[in-house]
Amino acid sequence: MPVPLTAAVAQPDCVPLDVAANAVVHAEAIGRAGARLVVFPELSLTGYDLAAPAVSPDDPRLRPIVTACREAGATALVGAPVRAADGREYIATLAVTGEGASVVYRKMWLHGEESDRFTPGEKPEVLVIDGLRLGLAVCYDAAVPEHAAATAALGIDAYVASTLYGPGPEQAARRDGHMNRAALAHGVWAVLATAAGPSGVYALTSGGSGIWAPDGTPTAQAGPEPAAVVTATVGPARPGH
Repeated sequence: MPVPLTAAVAQPDCVPLDVAANAVVHAEAIGRAGARLVVFPELSLTGYDLAAPAVSPDDPRLRPIVTACREAGATALVGAPVRAADGREYIATLAVTGEGASVVYRKMWLHGEESDRFTPGEKPEVLVIDGLRLGLAVCYDAAVPEHAAATAALGIDAYVASTLYGPGPEQAARRDGHMNRAALAHGVWAVLATAAGPSGVYALTSGGSGIWAPDGTPTAQAGPEPAAVVTATVGPARPGH
C-alpha cells in the first residue's frame, strides 16, 4: 500500500565539471531538505556541458551524497553523464541511497547536439519508494507528451523530471506548462527539479523547481535563485487514472 512521502526539489549552485564539489553541495541540500525523496536537475553533478566526463555510480566522489542519504533516510535523484559497459553513453538519472548509487533512468528524447555523443534511453522507467511509483524523466522528455503517456501507462503516482530551462518568461511558461499538462493529463503528481543560476554552458537558467498536484495546481515552487530547496507531501495518484 503506497504511503505519502515528503518530496524535495533542489536547484543547487553548480561548479562547472567539479563532481566532488557538487557532491558536497548536493549533500548539504539533502541535509537541509528533511525529505524522503530529494530530486536534482539534469546533469546536476557536472553542469550542462556535453563534454563532461562520464561519472560511474561507484565513483568515490559521490560518497558525501551517499552519507547524507544514509543520515537522512532519503533517496536522492542526481544527474550525470554515464557510460555503459558496451561504451555507449547516456544522460542519466542516478538514484542514491545510504547503500550507494545506481543508474535508474536514461534520457529517451535527446535534444540538439546531445545526440552527437549520447545514445537515447530505450524505455520509460519507474522507481518505487514507500510503495509510490515514480515515473522518471530528464529535460526534453518532459516536453514530449508521448513520454509522459508511455510512463503513465506503467502505473505511476508521480512524474518526476530533472531538467534545465533557459531564463526569461517564455521558458518559465513552458516549464510550468509541461508540469501542469502532465499532472492533469494523467492524474498524477508532477515533481520538477530544474537548474538555477549558471549550469555548464548556460550562463543563466530559469530556476522555478516545484511540485504540482494531480489537479495541475502548484503546491510548492522555488524562485529563480540558486540553492533553493522546496518540499511538499506527495501521495498516490488521483483515483480513476
